[in-house]
Amino acid sequence: MVGQAGESTVKSLPGFKNGRHAVPDAVTPATRAFFARLCGELVAEEGEGWFQRARAELGYKRTELTLEVTSPVAVLTAKDFTFEIEYELCARDASSYGGRKTLHEMDGGRVGAPVFEDLFAGQFSEIAFDLKKGVQVEAVIDAVEDLDGEGGLHVDYPSDYQSCTLRVEGEEAEVTCDGVSLAMIFPRTGAPMELVEAFCAVRRAFVLSKRTALAGLL
Repeated sequence: MVGQAGESTVKSLPGFKNGRHAVPDAVTPATRAFFARLCGELVAEEGEGWFQRARAELGYKRTELTLEVTSPVAVLTAKDFTFEIEYELCARDASSYGGRKTLHEMDGGRVGAPVFEDLFAGQFSEIAFDLKKGVQVEAVIDAVEDLDGEGGLHVDYPSDYQSCTLRVEGEEAEVTCDGVSLAMIFPRTGAPMELVEAFCAVRRAFVLSKRTALAGLL
C-alpha cells in the first residue's frame, strides 16, 4: 500500500541554512546527496515517531520491531509488516520535495484489527502489485473494448499503448496497468482495510469477466 505526502519547499527543511545553501534547480546525483543531508533530521524524527507509536499501540517487544534510518529513507520493520518512509526532490521542480509511504509484507491477520487500522488511518491511497508473468497492455485494452461497457468496465489509454487506466462504474478507484505492474489508485486516503475492501469490489468486476486478459489481472 502506498501513500503520498504533500509537497514542501527545500528551504523549509531544518537543515537548510539561508546564505549558506543554494536551492537545487535540477535533480542530479549531487542535489540528491545534498537533499539527503538536509532532510536527515526530518526523516529520523518521523521514523522515531512511527517506531514509538507502533511499539506502544501494537504492543511490540524490543526483538519484534526495528527502525533503520538512511536519509532520505526510514524503514520500520515489525514482525508482521514493513513500513517505509521516503522523501525525494520533485522532478518537475527541484526546489520542492515530496514524500512516499509504503506498507508491505503484511501479515493478513493484522489487516482489519482495530489497533492496526487506527495506527495507519488516513495514510494510503494506492495498492500496487508487480505482475509475475506480465501482460500485454494492448490485450487488456482490446478485452475491455470488446465488452462494450458490459460489467461497467471502461478503459482509457495514450496513443503509444504504454499503459492504460481501467475504471468500474460505481467505484471511485482507478486501475493503471503498464504491462509489468498494476496500481489501484483511490481519490482519498484511508486505512488498510478501507483500501482492501474497495480493491475487492473492483476485483469482482474483473474476475466475472470471461476475458482471460482481464480475469487474471487482479
